[in-house]
Amino acid sequence: MHAARLPSLFRRLAGAVRRPATAAPLGSLRSQLLRWLIVPLVALVAINAVSLYRDALDAADMAYDRSLLASTRALAERVSVHDGKVVADVPYVALDSFETDTLGRIYYRVGGLHGETVSGYDDLPPVPKNVPRSELYPALVRFYHADYNGEPLRIAALLQPVYDDSMRGIALIQVGETLDARRALSRRILLNTLLRQALLVLAVATLVWFAVRLVLQPLMRLKQVVENRAVSDLSDVDASLVHREVRPLVAAMNGTMARMQSLIASQRRFIGDASHQLRTPLTVLKTQAELALREDDPAALRAIVRSMAATTDSTVHLANRLLTLARLEHGNGGADNRPVSLAALAQQVGLELALPAVQKNIDLALEAEDEERTTVQGQELLLHELLTNLADNAIRYTPPGGSVLLRVRRVADGVLLEVQDSGPGIDEAEYDKVFMPFYRAQAALEINPGGTGLGLAIVRDIAGLHGARLAMQRADSGRGLKVCVLFAATPVIAPADELVLH
Repeated sequence: MHAARLPSLFRRLAGAVRRPATAAPLGSLRSQLLRWLIVPLVALVAINAVSLYRDALDAADMAYDRSLLASTRALAERVSVHDGKVVADVPYVALDSFETDTLGRIYYRVGGLHGETVSGYDDLPPVPKNVPRSELYPALVRFYHADYNGEPLRIAALLQPVYDDSMRGIALIQVGETLDARRALSRRILLNTLLRQALLVLAVATLVWFAVRLVLQPLMRLKQVVENRAVSDLSDVDASLVHREVRPLVAAMNGTMARMQSLIASQRRFIGDASHQLRTPLTVLKTQAELALREDDPAALRAIVRSMAATTDSTVHLANRLLTLARLEHGNGGADNRPVSLAALAQQVGLELALPAVQKNIDLALEAEDEERTTVQGQELLLHELLTNLADNAIRYTPPGGSVLLRVRRVADGVLLEVQDSGPGIDEAEYDKVFMPFYRAQAALEINPGGTGLGLAIVRDIAGLHGARLAMQRADSGRGLKVCVLFAATPVIAPADELVLH
């Protein structure tokens, strides 16, 4: 037996594709981009502003400390020893300049060798014990903060060697200034820093807004192209309209529209075929009804009614086949796969079709292995429909006195279902055509002109839905037809519309 593999009708994604959870609608892309760019930028600018402000304060403090040290040194140069005592020769003009400036007050004190006050403010706060010597200047100077008369001061304390021929020692010169000037400079630095950073953020925000607007222009053009399309226009969208990062989205849109085109074409073809197939029996039924209305002979009327009943049965059968085919082409049958025993299913179908087989004196036989060995994953209703169609076709096209065999067995590749009959068979040239909807083989037309031509199309779609391999060949006896359906041990969903038959 030669059987070609069916690639799938429906590719079950086995959990890979899941329905997305309900989420709030997304807002403006422009707003989101601006938020993600501006908010982190503002945070970074704020951190940078704090860093700049601290650096500026350190630089200002260093400048003021250097000026304070210069004042302290200038005062130290006027300290000397006379007659064994430390004296400070500070003129009144210098005292005025030390005591006040334009932005605050300056205080000083000159201490003797034994800590006594030689000149200046004797109650100026002393040097705390834990203040280290400054390493920034080549002098024995310490800087510290203290409160004096309710005002905060920055004080420089310089140890100045003094000596004469009679003695040597160290004098302490302290110069303190209020923090008004420093605070004013700090406020000015802070305001300048904040103003510059705010202007920087505003400039960046403006540039980002224009950049985002410019970058989104291709998406706006794509939106206009899609909106201006006719309802029936499902042609591909030009991917060159957008940036490279958005082209996968356009490709997905094009793929979706291609599938929609295929679906619409399939629906149109199905509607056309269905209307064509239904038109004839309905016309016949209408004609029969009109004849019945004009007929007065009861026997003839009963014959017309029986004919109408047969036509109605045929039309209902055709409609059911059409609905089954439509459901298979556009869905998966509405059920989940579960273990199904083909042996048990074949036995059930055999019992259901036993009466038509007996009426035609056909030997309907079943050869099946254990149910456990013939179990496959599938949808029981659809597999029942597949078996029914194959067995019904075999019985329908087998002449009286013939035989129909249903065989189910385990093979190396999976579970094999075979349905063979002793009818006229089908020409090999038609093997690849009989599974098309509404196509009927020449031998079938001769035996049953009123068939629908949908049974094998339904078999093809159900087999494809279950990832089964389908083949058609002559029966073992050399006369008749054998249809083989091989279900893989591990089903792989493959498209039935790409069937290749041998």
